[in-house]
Amino acid sequence: QVQLIESGGGLVQAGGSLRLSCAASGHTFNSHTMAWFRQAPGTEREFVAALYWNSGNTYYPDNVKGRFTISRDNTKTAVYLQMNSLKPEDTAVYYCAARYGTITNSKREYDYWGQGTQVTVSS
Repeated sequence: QVQLIESGGGLVQAGGSLRLSCAASGHTFNSHTMAWFRQAPGTEREFVAALYWNSGNTYYPDNVKGRFTISRDNTKTAVYLQMNSLKPEDTAVYYCAARYGTITNSKREYDYWGQGTQVTVSS
């Protein structure tokens, strides 16, 4: 059974940084894409970053490109999201997700989800 467990959320001032972690277990993640999404109250779940495990290729939407970095640790089967230059509009619950196959930004294509971790950026 696949489990994704996020950690590292919290309260930070605008301009600050946070590093989220996603511990993955229950499966080997070769040929999988690991991704981060976020959801603020009253909004749709939004794609934030993705990484294809085999190649390490990454993909970001324009609103986080240059500020957020997704990375992996093969030995721990973990994925990280380094978030720099945080803005109040980055406030949301952040979710780790996984799917078999290459990168997509569509939340409907992801099969496994974590429980989420809250990130709050104060102005």
